[in-house]
Amino acid sequence: MRDLKYFVIYKPFGVLSQFSEADGHPGLGSIYAFPKDVYAIGRLDRDSEGLLILSNDQKLNHKLLNPKFAHNRTYLTQVEGIPEIKELEAFEKGIVIKVNKKAYHTKPAKVQLIEAPEYLPERTPPIRFRKNKPTSWLALSINEGKNRQVRKMTAKIGYPTLRLVRKSIVGLHLLSYIPGSVQEIDQKDLYKKLNLNFK
Repeated sequence: MRDLKYFVIYKPFGVLSQFSEADGHPGLGSIYAFPKDVYAIGRLDRDSEGLLILSNDQKLNHKLLNPKFAHNRTYLTQVEGIPEIKELEAFEKGIVIKVNKKAYHTKPAKVQLIEAPEYLPERTPPIRFRKNKPTSWLALSINEGKNRQVRKMTAKIGYPTLRLVRKSIVGLHLLSYIPGSVQEIDQKDLYKKLNLNFK
């Protein structure tokens, strides 16, 4: 019987959601010696940080990535500018973005302006600083995962994303706010936090 393994990591900025490096950018293998049959469940793009699950559990992969199973994902998003509440209401109605060069209307999302999260470490390298352009933070929750969706959504209402950190998936939160941290987690505990039940 296959020995199932589960890891929760804080993927650092600039690291690919794959094990091998590409175009000079390091992969997940650069931060930890994971078992050979483990892979990332879902992905975060190179410029995004935060919660990533790694496992060799194919059932988990199917349940989390199949579009027919909606799972809430929450992101901390630093944007350029300070959006008005009325502008943020667009997220709750869905926003039309481009996906595979076609117009796509996103599902309703929850969003709110928040104070800068003091528990987040400084990013390396830091985001660009513009003295005449303030920034703000949003907590944004979506239940789908189109390519670069959050970035496209904030850009569409005129507030480009400067920093993006995935904080949680359903009830599973980042276990550490240290970029590159790796923690193994028990199957039962993981399934419970993700509200999954495999029979």
